[in-house]
Amino acid sequence: MASDYKKEFEDLIAIVIKEDASDLHISEGRKPIIRVAGSIIPVESHPIVSRQDVKGIIDEILDQSKKELLANKRSVDFAYYDKNNTRFRGNAFYQLGKISIALRLVPKNIKTFAELKLPQILETFVNKKQGFFLVVGPTGQGKSTTLATMIEMINMQRAEHIITIEDPIEYVFDSKKSIIDQREVLQDTPDFHTGLEGMFRQDIDVMMIGEMRTPEDISTAVTAAETGHLVFSTLHTNNAAQTIERIIDSFNDVQQTQVRTQLASSLLGILSQRLIPRVSGGLIPAVELLINNGAVSNLIRDNRTHEINSVIETSSDQGMIDLNRYLSELVRAGEITLENAYLYSQNQKGLDRML
Repeated sequence: MASDYKKEFEDLIAIVIKEDASDLHISEGRKPIIRVAGSIIPVESHPIVSRQDVKGIIDEILDQSKKELLANKRSVDFAYYDKNNTRFRGNAFYQLGKISIALRLVPKNIKTFAELKLPQILETFVNKKQGFFLVVGPTGQGKSTTLATMIEMINMQRAEHIITIEDPIEYVFDSKKSIIDQREVLQDTPDFHTGLEGMFRQDIDVMMIGEMRTPEDISTAVTAAETGHLVFSTLHTNNAAQTIERIIDSFNDVQQTQVRTQLASSLLGILSQRLIPRVSGGLIPAVELLINNGAVSNLIRDNRTHEINSVIETSSDQGMIDLNRYLSELVRAGEITLENAYLYSQNQKGLDRML
C-alpha cells in the first residue's frame, strides 16, 4: 500500500461496494479479503498488507479513545463512515500479535420483511405494545437487519418513544411517527447496563438492545418487558430452546425460578435465522420461529425447555415455524440446494422425513 492510507482504505471500501460484498478483512501478511454471498474472496489486484499499512489505516479510522481501548483491551468495536456517508460496523483486534480489522457494511436503506424474504407473521410482534422478542443466531446472520426492520415499522406506523443501545450503532434511523434516540456504548453511555437502567427514567415505550451481554442486562430487559415496555434484543444462540436455556443458566440457582416465571409471562417469541447461499446468487434466510403460547409458557415455567422443539414442530397452525420444514420448502422452491439444507439443519434425520 501507499503512504496515503486514507485513500488506500477508501479504495478498498469502493471494492466492497462495487462487488456487493458484505464484509472486508484487513490483516498484516495477506491480501485484503472480501465476503460476497457468504464466501470469502481475496482482493487479488491488491498487494499484501504490511504491519505499517494496518497501523496507518488504524490511525485514519479510529479516534484516540478507540486506539487506547485497542491497545489496552486488544479489541475494540467502532463505526466508520466513508466519503459517501456509507456506514460500516467494525472491529479491530489482535491475533498472533498482529492487528486485524473486520468491517461489515451496513446498508443505508432499511428493507421490508418482503424484501428480506422473511415471513410476514413477524409483523405480529411489531404490533405488540409490550413484551420481549429476541432475534438469535450466529454472528453475521442478519439479526441486526431484522431488528432494524421491526423498529422502522414501528417508526412508520405508531407514535412511540424508541431508544436503542448499541455497540456500535449500526442502522441510523430518522424519526418519523416515533421519536428515536440511539445511544452508543462508550460514546453515549458507559455500558449496556447503565444505558438500560437509564431508560426507565426516559419515558420510553420501545427499547432495542443491540446485545445482552450480562445477567444484569437480561434481568433488566425482562423486567422492562414485564412492566409495560416492548423490548427487542439479540443473543448468539442457535435456536429458541437453547436461547431460553442460555438466559436461565446465566443466573444462579436461587434466581432461576424467578427468571423462568418472568420469562414465561413476558416472552413474545424468538426468531432464529441463518443466511444460506441462494441457487440464483446471493443469500436467503432460513428461520425458526417460536411463539410463546400457553404450552410454551408452561414448559418454560416448569423447566422443560427440552420439549420446546416438539411444540414448534407441531404448531405450524399457530404460526410457529420449524427450521427443517422451512429448509425443505426452500429446497422444493429451488431456492437452496439439498446439500446446503443438510448443512444448515440442526436435525438432519428430521429433515430426511420432510424431503
